[in-house]
Amino acid sequence: MYDEIKTSLRKAYDMKVEERQGKGTAKWKDAERRAFLALLQAEEKHTLLEIGAGTGVHGLFFHENGLEVVCTDLSSAMVASCRAKGLAAHVMDFLNLDFPARTFDAVFAMNCLLHVPHAEFGRVLESVRRVLKPGGVFFLGQYGGQDEEAVYENDHYEPKRFFAFWTDEQIEEETKKVFGMETFKVITLDDDGSDLHLQALVLRR
Repeated sequence: MYDEIKTSLRKAYDMKVEERQGKGTAKWKDAERRAFLALLQAEEKHTLLEIGAGTGVHGLFFHENGLEVVCTDLSSAMVASCRAKGLAAHVMDFLNLDFPARTFDAVFAMNCLLHVPHAEFGRVLESVRRVLKPGGVFFLGQYGGQDEEAVYENDHYEPKRFFAFWTDEQIEEETKKVFGMETFKVITLDDDGSDLHLQALVLRR
């Protein structure tokens, strides 16, 4: 099932580079990545892996603020966009992060692990943990607040994308099986008309 989902997602995102390039960064996303940057600077951490990097907008932010950044994405078109911004980038999926163990001080994931089925979520967390150095930090931010996983039939992407959402209690329980919990923040999004909210977690290896 997950292999089929990944194939579909790759096709969907390959077609949406221009559309996603034209979008600005939401205020809440900017605030969360700035807070994470402040944590990394305070702890004198230098290397960051962004998974599900998309066009590279977040990777570029961290790069411009002095971090050594590597981006990965399932979509080769998105990886090309990252490289065009001067970022090191590779086509990889979450379960096959082809780096030596304990490579990075930090990992950043914004609204990408919501494409992982619940049954595979633990394996993905273990994959992320493997490439983090001891004491490394992992920012996980994504929409959630309800227990649901399905292909979103009203999606304007083609093929339509699969999404998996967790309740706050569920995602806290699942992440604590693999990482230590530093902080867990729930951010209400008043402007998108959705019942979902943002779950922002800082996790520690």
